[in-house]
Amino acid sequence: MSDSEMSEFASIVERIERGEVPMKSIERELICPICKELFTQPLILPCQHSVCHRCVKDVLLPNHEDSFSTDAGSESSNPGSPRSRVPSPSTERLDRLVRSASLRRAFGGRGSISSPGWRRSSVTPRITTFPCPGCQHDIDLGERGISMLFRNFTLESIVERYRQAARAAVAIMCSVCKPPLHEATKSCMDCRTSYCNECFKLNHPWGTPKAQHEYVGPTTNFRPKVLMCPEHEMEKVNMYCEVCRRPVCHLCKLGGSHANHRVTSMSSAYKILKEKLSKSIHYLISKEDQVRTQISELETMINRTEENGQLAERRANEHFERLFETLQERRTEMLRCVEQARTLRVDRLRAQVEEYQGMLENSGLVGYAQEVLKETDQSCFVQTAKLLHVRIQKATESLKTFQASATPSFEEFVLDTSKEEILLKELSFGGVPDPPVIDLSRCRVYNEGLIHWRLAEDSLPTDRHVLEFRRVCEEEDDEESRWRATECVYGSSTVVSDLALDSRYSFRVKSFRNSVCSPYSPAVTFHTPPAPVFGFLFNEKCGFSAERLTLSKRRDSVESVAGLSFLLCAERVQTGSYICLDYIIGDTGISHGRHYWAFRVDPNSYMVKVGVASDCKLSEWFHNSRDSSSPRYDQDSGHDSGSEDACFEASQPFTLLTVGMGRLFVPKASLGAGDMGRVLPAPQRIGVLLDYDAGRVFFYDADSMRCLYERAVDCSGTMFPAFGLLGGGSVHLEEFLTAKRLSYM
Repeated sequence: MSDSEMSEFASIVERIERGEVPMKSIERELICPICKELFTQPLILPCQHSVCHRCVKDVLLPNHEDSFSTDAGSESSNPGSPRSRVPSPSTERLDRLVRSASLRRAFGGRGSISSPGWRRSSVTPRITTFPCPGCQHDIDLGERGISMLFRNFTLESIVERYRQAARAAVAIMCSVCKPPLHEATKSCMDCRTSYCNECFKLNHPWGTPKAQHEYVGPTTNFRPKVLMCPEHEMEKVNMYCEVCRRPVCHLCKLGGSHANHRVTSMSSAYKILKEKLSKSIHYLISKEDQVRTQISELETMINRTEENGQLAERRANEHFERLFETLQERRTEMLRCVEQARTLRVDRLRAQVEEYQGMLENSGLVGYAQEVLKETDQSCFVQTAKLLHVRIQKATESLKTFQASATPSFEEFVLDTSKEEILLKELSFGGVPDPPVIDLSRCRVYNEGLIHWRLAEDSLPTDRHVLEFRRVCEEEDDEESRWRATECVYGSSTVVSDLALDSRYSFRVKSFRNSVCSPYSPAVTFHTPPAPVFGFLFNEKCGFSAERLTLSKRRDSVESVAGLSFLLCAERVQTGSYICLDYIIGDTGISHGRHYWAFRVDPNSYMVKVGVASDCKLSEWFHNSRDSSSPRYDQDSGHDSGSEDACFEASQPFTLLTVGMGRLFVPKASLGAGDMGRVLPAPQRIGVLLDYDAGRVFFYDADSMRCLYERAVDCSGTMFPAFGLLGGGSVHLEEFLTAKRLSYM
């Protein structure tokens, strides 16, 4: 730091040490998270959070005993202190804390934090574990319980200063005076009592040991002069355990629970921690303008949130009012139609009833016809009977084919509102689901992309997902650089087809819960292979040694097993055991073009050779006799004799790279001045690219698509993926046909 910064830093530290920080502004830091009151006798939990001693006792069983006693001058014993008027912590809240701890222990929830060396008693039934109200981790107090916790005297002193600042007009009274009490002028840290001038002189006469007692201004906070070890009560703490982040004594380090922990002297820890804290405070103070700006932004956001919330309420009311109006209009229209239909049908049926009543004897049409039959004048009869006969015939036909003139059913007015009810019920006005997370360990991107994602453990249930992807291009205006969405996915994975080769793609996904959409997941980027994917399986008929190699049923995994034949071969060699590799190749060859494949080598494998080999080299490997005692028989025997490097410049009909014991070995001759080291960490997935026409082979980290090694290779014949195993080890081929696999999910 510059001189000006150093002077500013020193002034800040002096302000802090002089107590010039406004006490009112730090009130929220002095509140116990359980009782929501100012701390009283705060204890430091193993997770470094502080809780009132009284609250910790209430969380445990009521009969739990501890070595802490309420000090005579503490706030708890002072009748005029605010704490004495504070009710006990909420029993409901404490019960909830204990129940949550029990549930997490029963169902394997969050891990517990315990002080080293604290062992839970296997015979006592009392509860010694409770959740920290600050971080919710389980705190295991062990057999000694509260007695193993340090009091936070620093926090206690700050709380006391805050209390004094808050009650500046309230004086601390002498604890010895007889009524009427006088105002205290001193507090003895050894007697742990406050005195007025007269009482202090009487109780600390000159020439007595009490005259040497340490006294301070009036206070109710009495702290010990030296911090003692809670585990070894007669020992002072003089070291700081960096593992447990707590003060310890020399017995804790020599043979106690901190014997194997890294510790430092208390003075060194004090200096380092104080410097770190001061620098952190200085940094925050130097960023005061930035903090104020962000506070202003947050306050603006609060105002906008209030305004937008009120606007959302008004809009919601408007929407529902429109829905109510529409429903009321449709209801009125439907009831009017029903009423019209009912009136019309009733009128028709009543007319038909009257017509049929006329068919009865001595009434209506029949009665009229009977009267006409009494007519004796022929001409008059004929004149009237003709029309009457037609009406009688119609009535007869109507009687034979009876049919009501109207239907009593109103089925056409029955409404099926089930779909509308479902839509209304699916309207969601809250509970936005958390964004999903793309699972990188299960994703694979080749010519097609297999993307998996998962939801957070406590996330709301979702019913569908939408995956979006785009090609990462230098020109953002490119059409392919825009986000494209897949169709709705109802599972936790999908396949994206037709991806371009040797390109970078970003993927993101969002979830839907009814009509509510979650935020997008963080975008992840994958690199597609530089060539079309080459699919093959292991060939169990060409050079495969069933004695030392085990092939899976699907022929996509091979494992080297050091069996009896391996031991017999080693037994025949008296001066060293140089056993040749067991080779296995792919069941498909390459005769032209560019091809890419990927696989995993078990990280515990001793030695595995991976690469390509021509059919002529395979014939030599599989059919010629070998001298198992010579490490220089094969130029690529796996022995680091230098023969591989000697022939590096010459183009060979094979190239094999060595992977073993979690390392990848690059041939020495291939390293330039600025190249990577010879030994590299083995990637989780290895990719191989064979450019048959150009006569070159490339080895990649299949996750990042970073080229690890390349060289020329003689492609005069048919080239095959080749693998050699020695000792324990295994190789697993990647499955590229993701679409076929997912079609059955």
